[in-house]
Amino acid sequence: MHIEQLRDFCIAKKGVTEHFPFDDVTLVFKVMGKMFALVGLERWEKGETKINLKCNPEKAEELRGEYEGIEPGFHMSKKHWNTVIINSSDVSDDLVRELINHSYNLVVKGLTKKLQAELESL
Repeated sequence: MHIEQLRDFCIAKKGVTEHFPFDDVTLVFKVMGKMFALVGLERWEKGETKINLKCNPEKAEELRGEYEGIEPGFHMSKKHWNTVIINSSDVSDDLVRELINHSYNLVVKGLTKKLQAELESL
């Protein structure tokens, strides 16, 4: 998966915006102001094709045990975040999309009722 495909998939989701809140090389995707994905663009350009995605704790552990290309979240809460190596031999593009969806849905589920209603009305 190329960075443009990854970006297009994330940004196409309802209520998603992209930001650079930490520096000018860390792309963050947020739904209704809450982070669900991060990509280090500088590292990506150097061949480290990784994305940090939110994950429920049980599933996070399970995925790390099942896939070599899924690690505890880099610079994130290891309990709630995974780092997914996009071009890993055992991580398909379909799995990446599934995990992005999981992260997005998890964050949406945690939004306040007011924000969920706002999102629904978009």
